Amino acid sequence: MLDLLRRIVQEVNAASDLDQALNVIVRRVKQVMEVDVCSVYLMDHEARQLVLMATEGLNNEAVRQVRLNVEEGLVGLVAERAELVNLGEAPAHPRYRYFPATGEERYHAFLGVPIIHHRTVMGVLVVQQHSDTPYDTNAVNFLVTIASQLAGAIAHADAVGGIDGLREQRHDLRKPLQGLPGAPGVAIGTAVVVHPHASVEAVPDRQCQDPVAEEARFLAAVGEVRTELREMINRMSELLPAGDLALFEAYLMMLDGDNLVSATVSGIQAGSWAPAALRDTVLEHVRIFQSMDDPYLRERAEDIRDLGRRILQRLQEGTQSRTEFPKHTVLVGEEITASMLAEVPPKRLTGVVSVRGSRTSHVAILSRALGVPAVMGAEDLPVGRLDGREVIADGYSGRVYIEPTADIRKEFVRLQKEEAALSAELKALKNRPAETPDGRRIPLYANTGLVADIQPSLNSGAEGVGLYRTEFPFMVRDSFPGEEEQRQVYRQVLEKFHPRPVTMRTLDIGGDKALPYFPIKEDNPFLGWRGIRITLDHPEIFLLQIRAMLKSSTGLDNLSLLLPMVSRTTEVDEALELVHRAFAELREEGVAIKMPRMGVMVEVPSAVYQAAALARRVDFLSIGTNDLTQYLLAVDRNNPHVAEIFDPLHPAVIRAISDVVTGAHYYSKPVSVCGEMAGDPAAAILMIGLGMDALSMSASSLPRIKWVIRTFSFDRARGLLHEVLDMEDPHEIRAHLNAALEHAGLGGLVRAGK
Repeated sequence: MLDLLRRIVQEVNAASDLDQALNVIVRRVKQVMEVDVCSVYLMDHEARQLVLMATEGLNNEAVRQVRLNVEEGLVGLVAERAELVNLGEAPAHPRYRYFPATGEERYHAFLGVPIIHHRTVMGVLVVQQHSDTPYDTNAVNFLVTIASQLAGAIAHADAVGGIDGLREQRHDLRKPLQGLPGAPGVAIGTAVVVHPHASVEAVPDRQCQDPVAEEARFLAAVGEVRTELREMINRMSELLPAGDLALFEAYLMMLDGDNLVSATVSGIQAGSWAPAALRDTVLEHVRIFQSMDDPYLRERAEDIRDLGRRILQRLQEGTQSRTEFPKHTVLVGEEITASMLAEVPPKRLTGVVSVRGSRTSHVAILSRALGVPAVMGAEDLPVGRLDGREVIADGYSGRVYIEPTADIRKEFVRLQKEEAALSAELKALKNRPAETPDGRRIPLYANTGLVADIQPSLNSGAEGVGLYRTEFPFMVRDSFPGEEEQRQVYRQVLEKFHPRPVTMRTLDIGGDKALPYFPIKEDNPFLGWRGIRITLDHPEIFLLQIRAMLKSSTGLDNLSLLLPMVSRTTEVDEALELVHRAFAELREEGVAIKMPRMGVMVEVPSAVYQAAALARRVDFLSIGTNDLTQYLLAVDRNNPHVAEIFDPLHPAVIRAISDVVTGAHYYSKPVSVCGEMAGDPAAAILMIGLGMDALSMSASSLPRIKWVIRTFSFDRARGLLHEVLDMEDPHEIRAHLNAALEHAGLGGLVRAGK
């Protein structure tokens, strides 16, 4: 059975269009099950009708002609109930409806199973036969399994306009496609489809006869890419401050470092031709990064692949001709990279749409720095049909509109004007305090992880860094960085923000976020050996990092330390003992340092219930709402099957945060939020009402949250908090808070919170 299923699914996936796929289904199922009829009905959701789309056994003339309402017929009964119907004498059933055009009067046995995708009935798969015996268990199981396997493919066809053929609009692409918000704003322009310069994965194995000449060829290609990157830096420097060019400078560092180039040279010297040696080196680095849990670090795999493609392009004969970019270019591709973005003349780049990627992709980070709207993760985007078409990219909702109607275009032009006015108002808030009308100050900090994040954070008016991720310096090396190497990195961040405070999270690796030189394999990495658990098991790693952090703060004294993935008080006790040991050692060595403030991240449920005990031990608590929401709701937000139920405004999450604030304040310790919830305008109202002491978020979100704080008094926010605490549905809570934003004249922020 599994072998048959596999073959059928493979044939369906290889089909060129929806009609061909459906014909494969009915032909192969009829053949395998040895039935007289197999048919597929698809749901026209707009008309609430089921349409016969393909059949083997009924009259072909009935295809696309036979329609029945959901409330009629046995097929409608399957769809209405969303459950199978198995009958031996179908015509005797009260819901049976005869369609003369089909010629189905000859068939008695009927088995229909719903085709369901994400709780939505996409259609019904039906088999029929002459005999009057219901189908046996094996037949039922097979058809149910086939329908479940095909649901995703049919849903994809619906998303890209395939099922619109039910309404004779086969090639209408105007149905909006859903992706992920990458950078805020609305882009209206002409789609320019770009493709990778070369495929690293497609390089074949081949031996080289002259390793010396092959090595020289490879190093020459590296030199050409190095020159190209410098040209990109010069071009982008017109719009980006020096800090934001760090990505391209990091590319140059990778070319100059020991990992990428030397490992490839070693492969060549072992007898491989340069492209295959490069392939092996790049894919090994990609594998390591893709295995990580942290989405920010996982996205770095594409940076490495992009650099590999550029070198490979120079090794291969011929290069792509330079693309022409119209005045308002919306860059579209399967996977847009930062260097693709940099190739577009800055004044012509209007928006970015990528099939893959997320908000943590470098192209999304750079888009936000450039002020260019971006939509990431638009999985159903028909890239091959978009070049030259007008598109609208909504960076707030993550939707993409292809060849929009005049009314839709008019609405988005209006929204662009509102956005321009909103941006002007927000810009005026940069140097004003984040203070409620009744005088409560709530400092706003930035989350950073790369040097490229620093300048946008400062430009946004951030009062410091609420979360600095220290993992990246560990990821780009082939061994643990030494104390001095780490000190230099940390010093740069502390100096840039001085005298503003900087909170550095200690090394948060483990599970599927392994280092290339410290691999960890686990069945369940989300609940595995990670964060503080690893650093306590390896105090030599922890002490080295703490020493580097403490030394980097000499003369600045704006450092705070944050312990990740804490689930028990003993972990805090042991970590504090090590920090005090490192502090004492450095003081004995004559290093003039002060003891930094110590904090604990609250990101697992056990920490919520021990908030007071944790607060008694440290100087502050910081709530990581991304992980806390994930653990409380048992939802992997990166899993498309369940991501839609990941909602920080779930009542359980709100109550958990309230408990943490209560526990911290019992010991007069400040508490902050450093997850994405801090940058959500609707959630910000609740944070005010909860008495949150600080919020930390991406730089692009900061001005909007400042506007919310300066608009809602503590009493008003407290009242709204009590109102939503009586609600049970996250959607109801968000609607209630968005209505409050609208009523307060901040309707423009509602879109940013969606």
